[in-house]
Amino acid sequence: MKRDITSRMDLALLMEKFYAKLLQDKKIGIFFTEVVPLDLSTHLPILVDFWEQQLFHTGNYKTNVLQVHQQLNALKNITLTDFDHWLMIFNNTVDENFQGTQAAMIKTRALSIATVMKIKLSVS
Repeated sequence: MKRDITSRMDLALLMEKFYAKLLQDKKIGIFFTEVVPLDLSTHLPILVDFWEQQLFHTGNYKTNVLQVHQQLNALKNITLTDFDHWLMIFNNTVDENFQGTQAAMIKTRALSIATVMKIKLSVS
C-alpha cells in the first residue's frame, strides 16, 4: 500500500521522479532541456520549497511563480495542451508513488495553479 506525502523528503522524491519524466518527455521536455535548460541539482530544492509551502504552509519559496512562467512563455509559447500534458504527468507521478489526503491535495493545488496560470498567461 502506498503512503501519503508527509514530509519534505517525500516532496523531494516526488519532484525527482516527476522531473525525470519531464526531461524525457517528447511533448514538453523541450521547455526544460532547451528553452530554459534546468540544472536539477539547483532547481529541485526550489521546487521542493514551492510544494512544501503549498502543501504544508512551510518552506522558503519566495519567487513569484507566475513571473517565472511569464518569462518562460515569452521564450516559447505555452499552450493549453502543454499545461494539460504537464498536469497529466504530474498526477500520474503522484498516483504512482503516493496516496492519501496530501496526495489528493497536491493534485488539486497543481490543477488550481495551472488554471490560474492559463488565465494570467492568456494561454490558448
